[in-house]
Amino acid sequence: MAMKYKFLAGLLREELAKNGNRGGSKLPTEAELTRRYHMSRQTVRHALQLLADEGLVQSRQGSGTYTTGRIQESASRQIAVVTSFLDDYIFPTVLHDAQSLFAQEGYSTLVYATENQVGTERDILQRLLEQPVGGILVEGSKTALPSPNADLYRRLQEAEIPLLFLHGAYGELAGVPCVCDDNYGGGYLLARHLIERGHTHLAGIFKSDDVQGPQRYHGCISAIRDAGLPISDRCFRWYDTEDRLEMMEKRRFDLLRRFLAERLEPATAVICYNDEIAFLLIQELLSMGKRVPEDVAVVSFDNSYYSQICPVPITSLRHREKMGRVAAEEMIRILGGVQRQSRALEWELLERSSS
Repeated sequence: MAMKYKFLAGLLREELAKNGNRGGSKLPTEAELTRRYHMSRQTVRHALQLLADEGLVQSRQGSGTYTTGRIQESASRQIAVVTSFLDDYIFPTVLHDAQSLFAQEGYSTLVYATENQVGTERDILQRLLEQPVGGILVEGSKTALPSPNADLYRRLQEAEIPLLFLHGAYGELAGVPCVCDDNYGGGYLLARHLIERGHTHLAGIFKSDDVQGPQRYHGCISAIRDAGLPISDRCFRWYDTEDRLEMMEKRRFDLLRRFLAERLEPATAVICYNDEIAFLLIQELLSMGKRVPEDVAVVSFDNSYYSQICPVPITSLRHREKMGRVAAEEMIRILGGVQRQSRALEWELLERSSS
């Protein structure tokens, strides 16, 4: 609910703008909003309270909730945060850190989720062109692939709406600044960590459709090359957003089982794209009777809660700085007229039982 009510508040703000910003207009009741958006009464109530705190609506005892007419006044003080997912993995923390700093600086946030789908991303960008905001912090969808939405990003640039990418930027929009991970450096660090512990054959599983995946893979195989060790192509497996949904939502793990049964040997260690996939991989290894790390060591990125709740706690990389806060700081500087360049955040290794 913590993220859903902010998402709903963003939808309601759009409705206020579409309806012409007339003060004194009555909003649908909580029950009507619950049915319309398929969200709980509590989520609706929290969303309305957020709009009230921003001065966009007001509640009248026994009468309902009404618009104040202030939506246009606040547009230049609004930041649209477009993220891939709202309610799982690392995204809530990144979003919370960014929103906290924006609020301190007097900015409100409109939150959108693409589910890493380029079609949904296109719909959101078109809305933001129709209803401009002060700036857009955006985590692109399938950033490793050519983007069909580059035209809309260019139109936003032409409209002089500040843009800042988070986690990864599109190749067609290299001029837009990005706050991202040092993905190459992270892959290199994890591979070197395993090599220093005596592993001479490494495997990996990486995400193919987000740019972080190829970058992390590049760091990994570069470290293997520099150590003079063999690179076995068959020991590296790729998955995409739809594969992730199969695993996380439908609990279908055929991809991981085939990787372990058919493509792991002769590797004795696996570098994973993130803690989420490492968590699932370790569970599959244990179900096969494999010991971690005695038979197979596993390392990954993000230092998320998965790395700590896993049956074998995961050796993982964490940022020295908070990604969400750094991104918000960069956006505020851009809004202040300061020309910014892309920035990659460094990792540090947290060694746990899995390696």
